[in-house]
Amino acid sequence: MKITDIKYAVIGENPVIRITTDEGIDGIGGAERSRNQPFFGPQIEYYKNLIVGLDPTDVERVLLRIRRAGGFKPWGSGVSAIEIALWDIAGKALNAPIYKLMGGKIRDKVQVYDGGYRKPVAGYQPEDFAASAKYMKELPQNFSIIKQGVAFHGSPMLTDMPDFHYGDYVPDEKYGNRGVMTEKGFNITVESVIAMKEVLGDEIGLALDCGPGMTASDTLRLAQALEPYHLMWLEDTITGDYTPYVHPEYFLQVTPYTSTPIHTGEQVYLRHGFKDLIEQHAVDVVGPDPMDVGGISELKWICEFADLHNIQMAPHGTADGIIGVAALTQVSAAMPDNFLAFELPDVNPQWWWDIFEGSEALQVTDSHITVSDAPGLGITFRQEEAKRYLREQDTGFFD
Repeated sequence: MKITDIKYAVIGENPVIRITTDEGIDGIGGAERSRNQPFFGPQIEYYKNLIVGLDPTDVERVLLRIRRAGGFKPWGSGVSAIEIALWDIAGKALNAPIYKLMGGKIRDKVQVYDGGYRKPVAGYQPEDFAASAKYMKELPQNFSIIKQGVAFHGSPMLTDMPDFHYGDYVPDEKYGNRGVMTEKGFNITVESVIAMKEVLGDEIGLALDCGPGMTASDTLRLAQALEPYHLMWLEDTITGDYTPYVHPEYFLQVTPYTSTPIHTGEQVYLRHGFKDLIEQHAVDVVGPDPMDVGGISELKWICEFADLHNIQMAPHGTADGIIGVAALTQVSAAMPDNFLAFELPDVNPQWWWDIFEGSEALQVTDSHITVSDAPGLGITFRQEEAKRYLREQDTGFFD
């Protein structure tokens, strides 16, 4: 079998790829929605020239051609999408689900947590956070863990509290506001977390997406203040999303001195970016994104390495639609016991469920997805339905 082409399209806001072969078997992959569109296509064109003609079922051999050409989020998205599409082809060629190709499953159901379906807070006040927690608690998926953004995560929240930190707020999603929290900002953050826990009780775990942008001292102060509330983790406090480097020494000023788990990793590319974090025990939980880290086999390798160091795994779930959910479900079924749950991406708009055969198997019941035994990712495009949502320039995607 040989790779004949890699096709690229945007469906809705989601960049997707389709790898075709000379035996008529294709594989699909994807990347984070809208913000990846301007550069995802050129990435795919570049990689295509390096791998056309290779056997797609030799996944590692193909990846060796392109892996070094990726980089920190979002530049690893093209490599990751291709890797996932290759596994999809391999599974279809062997008539086996991907988890079978990764050592077999150790769980029949995979736990997910609510990060994509969370309700944005109306303002930076405890009652706003409590209302959001109530909304998420009552979702039909019956989530066992929910995650909410505080502090510098979702920086527009800071417009509701201009005196949250010492520094000028820049209203730009990619700017990366950072600084020292004011006493008022710190106190209201603690009060908001307590308000959420009062709603959730001890039945639902609460994780916090915190940055990046916090100082090490503020992170430690917040983690220690929240120790009585048994949080799942504090995520990306100091560095994190769209930060093109990893500094374990920052987190080592925090993690050894608190019982509140510290989490990071969604921005990191390849296992090499996690080496020092894990070996130095700089965090308690790692959370690579399969659509940025280099794919699902890379994610599994990191999980196994973390398991050797008694570090937990809670993968990030990019807003990449159903393809991301399918990929995470397959690899999570085969990951070691240090796997906690993966972040459920927001499948939106709802017509995404209609354009895939097999999507019904990815529905969440009681915070779990039952692992599909269908070949590959377990989903395939309903092409006639999907064509309705293609851009004019992408009309050849299914040819």
